[in-house]
Amino acid sequence: MSILQASVKEPVCAQRLIGHVIGKGKGPTLVFFAGIHGNEHAGVLALNSVLKELERDRSLIKGEIYAIAGNLKALAKNVRFQTEDLNRIWIPKRIEEIQSKNGECGPEEEELLQLNNLLLNILANGKPPFYFIDLHTTSSDTIPFVVLNDSLLNRKFASNYPLPIILGIEEYLEGALLSYINDMGYVSLGYESGQHDDPKAVENCKNFIRYTLCLTETVDLKEHQKPVLMNKNYPAYNSLPIFYEIYYQHLIESKSEFRMLPGFVNFQHIPKGTSIAYYNGTVNETLRKRQIFMPLYQDQGSEGFYFIRSIPKVLLWFSKGLRRFKIDHLLVQLPGITWKSKEKGNMMVNQKIARFMAKSFFHLLGYRARQYDRRYMVIKSREIVSKREDYAETKWFKNKKRGPH
Repeated sequence: MSILQASVKEPVCAQRLIGHVIGKGKGPTLVFFAGIHGNEHAGVLALNSVLKELERDRSLIKGEIYAIAGNLKALAKNVRFQTEDLNRIWIPKRIEEIQSKNGECGPEEEELLQLNNLLLNILANGKPPFYFIDLHTTSSDTIPFVVLNDSLLNRKFASNYPLPIILGIEEYLEGALLSYINDMGYVSLGYESGQHDDPKAVENCKNFIRYTLCLTETVDLKEHQKPVLMNKNYPAYNSLPIFYEIYYQHLIESKSEFRMLPGFVNFQHIPKGTSIAYYNGTVNETLRKRQIFMPLYQDQGSEGFYFIRSIPKVLLWFSKGLRRFKIDHLLVQLPGITWKSKEKGNMMVNQKIARFMAKSFFHLLGYRARQYDRRYMVIKSREIVSKREDYAETKWFKNKKRGPH
């Protein structure tokens, strides 16, 4: 079935490059990915539709727009992936290993090689500022939301969307495409438009794409037209954005049995003592009030569910101040904390010596934490690589509206 005929519930036969539009004037390079998971079709269908609209009249377009399909073979089979999750293998060492193979790559490894070559070609030939947007859907019912790596640059950009914004997912999802790109310093975020099989997810995606074209100044709109576009696309989200952080992940180990109990929706508040899922014959229950995030209602996937909590604005402000004054550079004066790679902003934390240094504190300073071994934790700066200078002349960056970004 062709991409023009496909519905959100059916397999999609897409080309790698869904579309590439070059505008008439100087502007940014805006890159959309969709279908990184092969059972998530909404982004592919939405990009195809919006780019056909743009092709009719390029006079208002500045810069370049790329629309890229992710896991082509999985999309054609309507499965999340074939042998492994394409959105969990974007790790530099893993990429080097895949590149060194001679024709012995697995299905997702082949997809990664093609996508990575295309990505590097865009970065080599495109003009800054670069924006990378990854379009997804979820297995549970959900309102649309944004996920991102917590750099101040990403935060400032994402704050322009009147949507819930989720921070910290990169600590739980190693090898995501957006983390790989964000580690290069570029603005990058994910957008979840709705449930997999819901036709509204496609419409939500179209609205998000159009709004992003406006925000990045890729499409030239008059100032008075921008509020109209926002009110049309996001009439129910006037009080947003609200920032959330992930603080717990229920990871499904290999060969384990997991089944989410029915009826849970994204962002749902759950009372203490609520049964959530069956896991290896045991019923998981909440020990206190929780807010659930991305409950798993599909066969493939290793993340059963998450717990999230809203972040008070005062903490976001505090985090912003600590990062701008580079307070983190004083940490290496404390016992148990040393530079691992000073030029890259990596530190080693001896958890037996620096027991008082919790992950949440490093988050405030703009670091993400990963367990190195039983004793050491590696923390990596999100701020040191940010290419803030590439975005300094954009309207959204120069906006003086005070905010926690």
